[in-house]
Amino acid sequence: MFWVFFLGFSMSIYNVTSQSIYLRWPKFSGASSYRVTATAVNTVGHSLLAHFSDVTLKGTLTSLIPNTIYAIQAEAIDKNGIILAETQIMQSTAPDIPVIDKAYSKLSNSITVEWRPVPGATSYLLTAQDGDSFIETVVTNSPGTLTGLKPATLYRVTIRSINSGGKSQPSPFRKAKTVLAAPILSVSSPSCDSIAVSWKAVYMAAGFSVSLMRSDGLGRMLKENTTNTSLIFTNLDPGTLYTIKAYAWNVNGIPGDDFTYNQRTSPNAPADVQVAFNSGALRAIVSWMPTEGALTYSVTASSGLLKLKCNTSSASCMVPSLQCSSEYYVSVTAYNDAGSSNPTDAVSLKTIPCAPVNISVEEDEPGHLLVSWSSVNFGHYYVVFVKSDDGLEVHCNMSHTQCHFQSDCGFTYFISVFAYNKAGQSPLGDVLNYSTAPCCPSDFRAVLVASDTVEVTWASVRGAEMYETRALGGSGVVRCNDTATACTLSALPCNTRYNITVYSFSEARGSNTSCASKYVATAPCSPEIKSISKEAFSAISVHWQSNNEEATYIVTARGEAGLWHCTSSGNSCTLIHLPCGSAFSVSAIARSPAGQSLPSYSVPLETAPCCPNDLILTQVTQSVTNISWSVGMGAETYVTTLESPKGQAKCHTLQNYCLLGCITCGTNYTVSLKAISETGLTSSCTYQGYSSSACCPSGVKLYRLGNNGIRVYWRASDETINYNTDLHGSKGNFTCTPSSGLSHCDITEIPCGDVYTVVVSPVTDKGLNLTFCPKKIYSVTCSGSSVGMGKSTRYIHSKSMMFVKHVSIM
Repeated sequence: MFWVFFLGFSMSIYNVTSQSIYLRWPKFSGASSYRVTATAVNTVGHSLLAHFSDVTLKGTLTSLIPNTIYAIQAEAIDKNGIILAETQIMQSTAPDIPVIDKAYSKLSNSITVEWRPVPGATSYLLTAQDGDSFIETVVTNSPGTLTGLKPATLYRVTIRSINSGGKSQPSPFRKAKTVLAAPILSVSSPSCDSIAVSWKAVYMAAGFSVSLMRSDGLGRMLKENTTNTSLIFTNLDPGTLYTIKAYAWNVNGIPGDDFTYNQRTSPNAPADVQVAFNSGALRAIVSWMPTEGALTYSVTASSGLLKLKCNTSSASCMVPSLQCSSEYYVSVTAYNDAGSSNPTDAVSLKTIPCAPVNISVEEDEPGHLLVSWSSVNFGHYYVVFVKSDDGLEVHCNMSHTQCHFQSDCGFTYFISVFAYNKAGQSPLGDVLNYSTAPCCPSDFRAVLVASDTVEVTWASVRGAEMYETRALGGSGVVRCNDTATACTLSALPCNTRYNITVYSFSEARGSNTSCASKYVATAPCSPEIKSISKEAFSAISVHWQSNNEEATYIVTARGEAGLWHCTSSGNSCTLIHLPCGSAFSVSAIARSPAGQSLPSYSVPLETAPCCPNDLILTQVTQSVTNISWSVGMGAETYVTTLESPKGQAKCHTLQNYCLLGCITCGTNYTVSLKAISETGLTSSCTYQGYSSSACCPSGVKLYRLGNNGIRVYWRASDETINYNTDLHGSKGNFTCTPSSGLSHCDITEIPCGDVYTVVVSPVTDKGLNLTFCPKKIYSVTCSGSSVGMGKSTRYIHSKSMMFVKHVSIM
């Protein structure tokens, strides 16, 4: 088709038939009418002209030639006859209307239609209408079949031809009725020589025809006509496949669809059933002669309520898991897709007896075993096998339920009991393990290896899985379990006698309680030091407590100074010659024939500090004395004391020297020293007495003695003391020592015009001068010179203490 548009004016086709074309166009402004011309393209002199008013926008061209292409032109014309616009389109008409020759039904769901071909038609539209419902299908040529129809139903059938232009008008209808539906068969084989067929009623059916024939074509065909919906064919061959065909007919005798079904008759029962029993595996092999048409077989072995089955497609089957001591009735049934045969006559099968149970072993006396068990159904006699773990085996054959055997210690026996009958030996039941008590350990030794530890050893023995060492003594029992042949009993109470026994033990039988024992005593108990007391300067008494019998005690003092010991069988001893100023750790042990105890807890011991060996006193001033001493071992501080009837001087110091004040000159003192340790222990030390120096004289004065002479005068503190006078000046030093008892001294030939330092001091027993007496300064002038003056050197700045003397030498 071709379209031509002009100034917005167009034309379209909305339907085409064999002799008609249906057009429409839009309203064109100014047009008072429309003119449509259709000219056949390939046919000379055939054209069609049609006019339409301005209100008509649709038109139909009729009386056209079927299957012909037309050039169609539409023009919009005003009231003056002027063409305002025009458009053109090419369109073919549909083929001519077909004519149905035949319409018939061979199947209940279809109708077949036959017609003569129509020129120009590319396909055909078949329609079957039943009331308001219809079914259509498109085919390319005759004949064509409409499917999906309802059985036994009358339809009005039409046909239309189709080409690229459109469809023709429907042809005149033909009536056709679908045939009856096929009966749906339900087929079974109730017995090996019969087949039962049944079906549901078919709509509009007046009767049914059913035929049966062997599928392999042998034999004759059986056919039955009936108005019922079931029938049975009998006297058939067992296990044979038959083909059954059935259809229904209407009151006119016209047959409907047929239905075909293949059915096999059920098989006959198998013959010659044989049963072979396997006693070792407790199973049976059942065999038979194959039967015609059987696909599978089922074997049933029944014993009371118990049923065992096996299925197979061959002519034999194994029935597993049979029970011992049972009687089974065995039958075989054949099966195919039709059903089963009758079971065969049952064959009796008696199985082997079960393994005896409740096996028990009693060792009524050492070396003798009694084996007993419960009787078993279908058991005619019994055999007992007893095998020891060294490989030796013995047996006994009994119709009773008891048997006696010899046994040895330390062996494990494996005991099994079998029952027998004509079917064979029973399965292996429980194998009873019986172990006799293990033998007693040999080469048994018990040795005390520590104060509270006993090491026990022995040689291994047969049958022992573990050993238990028991030590009975004191207030209880000590046990040690081990798989080794040695055991250490530790933390045993001291000073205790034990009865030690090693028992061999097996899990199955327990201990052998008849083993010999040995006695071992533990070491004595450790003593407990209760007190330490000082007996003398270097002797310490140690006291302890212990409940040992026949024990000797050794006490040890251990320190940097060395070791000191004392021994006693009682509860005390004395450590002598301990050094002063030393620290010790004191412990005690006990010894007895059984051994030596652990040491007691150590007790610290400290001896008093040592007295200093050397002590030196040096008078520093008339009232101050320096005292020093050597270090006393163990001393932390010192207290020194100088004591006389006139008083006491004391000092407490960390040093090894001390200055003592308030000393009275010319006095005898007793000297003592206390050495004190860090913990407060004190040693009182005495030394040789000490005498303080004589007192310095007082009232020292100088007097002139003639030419170049000076007399030094003083007041003596004691007439028995000797004094010494020293004058020191720039022009010389002068000394004089008066006779005993005198309190003056004369010095001659002393140069004048000089300043002299004058010291008068007592003379010690050793002839030494004291250096701490006061010094005085004097100026000695020559005749006519100014007067000299003297001052105390100690109080040189104190004017109130100044002493003035004029000394003039002519």
